[in-house]
Amino acid sequence: MARLPSYRRVYKTIGDQEIDVDVYVPSNANRRPVIINIHGGAFMLGSARMINQDQVYDCLDRGWIVLAPNHRLCPQVDLLEGPIQDCRDLLAWLHAGALDDMADLERVFAFGTSSGGTLAMCLGFGVPHPVAGIYSMYGACNFSHPIWKKPIPNMRLPTFSDDFLQKIYSASPVPIEGGVSLEGQATGPPDFTDPRQAFALTQIANGKVPETIYPSQKWVDVDPAENISPGFPPTFIVHGTADTKVPIHLSRMLYSTLKKHRVLSGMLEAPGEEHTFAAQMKVGSSTWHIQRQGFDFLESLMKPRGQA
Repeated sequence: MARLPSYRRVYKTIGDQEIDVDVYVPSNANRRPVIINIHGGAFMLGSARMINQDQVYDCLDRGWIVLAPNHRLCPQVDLLEGPIQDCRDLLAWLHAGALDDMADLERVFAFGTSSGGTLAMCLGFGVPHPVAGIYSMYGACNFSHPIWKKPIPNMRLPTFSDDFLQKIYSASPVPIEGGVSLEGQATGPPDFTDPRQAFALTQIANGKVPETIYPSQKWVDVDPAENISPGFPPTFIVHGTADTKVPIHLSRMLYSTLKKHRVLSGMLEAPGEEHTFAAQMKVGSSTWHIQRQGFDFLESLMKPRGQA
């Protein structure tokens, strides 16, 4: 598939390091809604170039501007100081007028897959201007649940030396791109000569992601499930029923919390789908139509009250 045309902007600078965002603009982009599309990768892998291009096409066809940001990757920075803060700074950059008159700042939405879904949810709290709606595909949440400490069955990896895995910490500056695509369209199998890929997949397999990405484990600061209130943005969730990496009951718990606080919300389950099913999803398939309802949900939020 040919990559969609986009241009890059730097939204944040830390010392000499520039953190950038891919900007996809529909035709006639004057005062258009914006959707922030955040890549997955267990907070340790991925990049803006690894998002699902079919979903970007869908959003552009709806007349939305798509922002696909890079963010600093754990574990050299923790979840709050790195990925969450970077995505929140992107939102602040947007509200500061970075896209001039193209962006309708009353209709800024957040979407993400896996860890990107978590980061999308984190734009609904702890920010001066929360997004107007959120769509999370199998986003990680409820980090205090004991399931997060259990190894993942049948996820077999080579054995790596500690010295090799610890090389991940020597990268400077903190990487904003790394590894294979876990959520976009296929980039090939993991490269186990790369310490980052070996480290991240080892932590995932051994049930050590939460303690790796946020050692303090003060989950109230970073877990969307612990930050739902009646004023939380409308939220839609899609999750595969066969997910072994982020079990679906975690999203069911999140959805129950949203309903408890009377947040406008919805959830659909994709039958038989594993984690990262966006990577293999075919346009026109039943799974495609299920996940597309999340974007329909966001689009419905743009209509005046009372309009069908």
